[in-house]
Amino acid sequence: MAKATQLINNEVFRAYATYAAIVLLKMMLMSLITAYFRITRKAFVNPEDTASFGKGESAKKYLRTDPDVERVRRGHLNDLENIVPFVGIGLLYALSGPELSSALLHFRIFTGARILHTFAYLIPLPQPGRGLSWAVGYAVTFSMAYNVLKATWLL
Repeated sequence: MAKATQLINNEVFRAYATYAAIVLLKMMLMSLITAYFRITRKAFVNPEDTASFGKGESAKKYLRTDPDVERVRRGHLNDLENIVPFVGIGLLYALSGPELSSALLHFRIFTGARILHTFAYLIPLPQPGRGLSWAVGYAVTFSMAYNVLKATWLL
């Protein structure tokens, strides 16, 4: 088993750690953007979140859905559905011994696709921009999974 210092000195693992941190931070930012939209649109789902607007009927009008908030939430959900698999499969890929150039290509394309996907969701950009950025990121994760299986297949 590799020691932690060996992993940190491994360029592929360092690249993975860098790009995984970037997309995880981007995903965390989506929580803050959701909160911003909830506050600015005054659209909350929990009664306790409306306490600063009064009690009773005056606060109930803030218990509602808003199309902008829901759009940000869907973008965040899409991040959860795509970044979490990237983090797991990307780790296995980084540990499977790929060439640095191939690993960087995978990590950079995925990261760029997810950032573009976020802009496409939030602005919103016309389709097929969002769909293509999702598909590119998904294909990268699938490619890494294929390479992991190819390198480690033990039957």
